[in-house]
Amino acid sequence: MRNDKNGGYGGGPGQMPHLATTYAAVNTLITLGSEMSLSSIHRENMLKFLLQMKDSSGAFRMHNGGEIDVRACYTAISVASILNVLDDELVTDLGNYILSCQTYEGGIAGEPGSEAHGGYTFCGLATMILINEVDKLDLPSLVDWVASRQGVECGFQGRVNKLVDGCYSFWQGGVLALAQRLLPIVHKQLESSFISGVQASAECKKSCNFTAGETGQDENLCRAGTSHPDNEGEKLSDFGFSSIGRQTECGPLFHSIALQQYILLCSQVLEGGFRDKPGKQRDFYHSCYCLSGLSVSQYSWSKDDGEPPLTSAVLGPYTNLLEPVHPLYNVVLHKYYKSHEFFSTL
Repeated sequence: MRNDKNGGYGGGPGQMPHLATTYAAVNTLITLGSEMSLSSIHRENMLKFLLQMKDSSGAFRMHNGGEIDVRACYTAISVASILNVLDDELVTDLGNYILSCQTYEGGIAGEPGSEAHGGYTFCGLATMILINEVDKLDLPSLVDWVASRQGVECGFQGRVNKLVDGCYSFWQGGVLALAQRLLPIVHKQLESSFISGVQASAECKKSCNFTAGETGQDENLCRAGTSHPDNEGEKLSDFGFSSIGRQTECGPLFHSIALQQYILLCSQVLEGGFRDKPGKQRDFYHSCYCLSGLSVSQYSWSKDDGEPPLTSAVLGPYTNLLEPVHPLYNVVLHKYYKSHEFFSTL
């Protein structure tokens, strides 16, 4: 990785800046956590690079002349948010683009018209949380689609009718960890959907000469509706910080012990590292996202951020417990807090 003079990071010397390697580089520097590593990030140039990647559709390109997709949207907004440079120009029309990528199944595709995919669903949901437009998504159907991706093997598949893969332990498990904190919005959307159904039923009955009393319609329900998140007045760069402070109202929305079982028994390689599934080779990518998914799973019963889970929430000896990660950025939580303190003063 190298910092490009015009902002952003390339994958190596002589390579163009790219949003994926920029996201990885920024998270790496935050994980290192020293003042030297944090101050090495040129925030002004970074913002210029992110704005150059902004497309007229509201979405982002991965690199100059590169593909436009939800992954690019997430990596751009995650970097901008964690560095405290997120502004209205970066956010313009972005929520509408991601909304256009949510499919009839409930998951989110990489681009409009494509198939719902676990990685893109995480990227889309996390982005919508960071720009405070998450209530635009159909959250009940999104949660239903993701929860249905946990297979009989106990791991998660990335798409319908595909084999499970260890990396989706985070991409899908992370979605459900975020959804736990969004349940008030989910409930309001379900309530609104119920109200709409009651109203439609009442209109049908009215046209068939039923009286208002015979429809069983509740006047109070008719006046109810959805509302936006309570933190609407905050600055854009505050949403990543405030989201982790929301208490979870229930237990995990997936079988957390079963997921840990898949990660430790099927994805773990005894010589070290993690893999997609038995028969595959270990690699750094799957090692990262299996460990991130394992952490998310272990802390899924904790009501407050970073609160140590009960022994019953951790498969195997308690020494298996990992550090908690921030589910939006996928960096170790205490490193995130340090970086937030550092960048919030700039």
